[in-house]
Amino acid sequence: MARRAVLIVLDSVGCGAAPDAAEYGDAGSNTLSGVIRATGGLDAPNLIALGLAHIEGVEGLARPAAPRAAHGRMLELSKGKDTTTGHWELCGLLLDRPFPTYPDGFPPEVVGAIAQGIGRGLLGNRAASGTAILEALGPRHLETGEPILYTSADSVLQLAAHEALVPRGQLYEFCRVARGVLTGEHAVGRVIARPFVGRPGEFRRTGGRRDFSLEPTGETLLDLLVRSGQEVTGVGKIGDIFAHRGLTLELPASGNAACIEATLTRLAQQPGGLIFANLNDFDSVYGHRNDPAGYRRALEDFDRALPAILAALGPEDLLILTADHGCDPTTESTDHSREYVPLLLWSPAMDGGAALGTLRGFSTVAATVAEWLGVAPQAPYEGESVLDRCRFGGAG
Repeated sequence: MARRAVLIVLDSVGCGAAPDAAEYGDAGSNTLSGVIRATGGLDAPNLIALGLAHIEGVEGLARPAAPRAAHGRMLELSKGKDTTTGHWELCGLLLDRPFPTYPDGFPPEVVGAIAQGIGRGLLGNRAASGTAILEALGPRHLETGEPILYTSADSVLQLAAHEALVPRGQLYEFCRVARGVLTGEHAVGRVIARPFVGRPGEFRRTGGRRDFSLEPTGETLLDLLVRSGQEVTGVGKIGDIFAHRGLTLELPASGNAACIEATLTRLAQQPGGLIFANLNDFDSVYGHRNDPAGYRRALEDFDRALPAILAALGPEDLLILTADHGCDPTTESTDHSREYVPLLLWSPAMDGGAALGTLRGFSTVAATVAEWLGVAPQAPYEGESVLDRCRFGGAG
């Protein structure tokens, strides 16, 4: 029987400020512990049984005597705290400099080139919360049809447009134009399409978000696996994050529930290789909106889905749960936070949960998956597999 790895990224579920968090304005951030503290707990018995409460930085949860999964936390080595940087490092590609950011808006030559390319003007051009800028500029957008351009503390350019005025396909084309403009010194990590609906005072973003990422600057785990002849399925926005490279199948589901369902469906179909899913609601729906109660509900919803995922795994399967950065909803900031991320590894072939401590580099995941699936990582990979520290030989 072929081996499988199932990698699920709980987007933004960080577990404590990284040593350099102050350099990013994130001193004291702790997404998981902040949610637990702000909401009075977390009803997540399955995650806790795996070992979540035993991970350093996770506070406020009772610890079972014998966690089932290998557990620890990882320190990001790349510069940045955005989705693209985090996912690329999870797949073995490190960045020695952060993607450019534009806290004061994009320069005139960038905005002008995009406007010329799409054949209309642009509104906004400032760093803002996505929901706030819709309320501020949505009415003007309805009058003019000009897309709303905004950014955040991350390396992103976002274009928002009402679906009644700018159909999704047209907005995606506008984003492709922007992606073509943003090269060289202005090569931001992602251009994001943000379609919305509703009327003034009641605008809401739809599930039509699409990310247009910079293509990875080197080989990733995904490239390595595909070249070795293995199946690699990306669920949710994985295809967008990796510029649709290194995947044999994409399931672009929207929302945690749909992504979990797509993962379960694929587990019933794919006999080997990697199933790689991103659960984005933690970040986009609750973290960025400073909603700890909603964040807690999303964690508990995932916990309730976890038994079905575990039940779908056989002895030749490895499940990895982790995150890509933090987004602490209990701080004043609405942006990502520079944090450690949790790491849980479980297989039915494991005999108890080993304590992994603090691991240097998210690329620990790339090295571990590569070893599990029997391929040899090549430069510029960094990170070491932790399989030899896990306890195998039991019934799980």
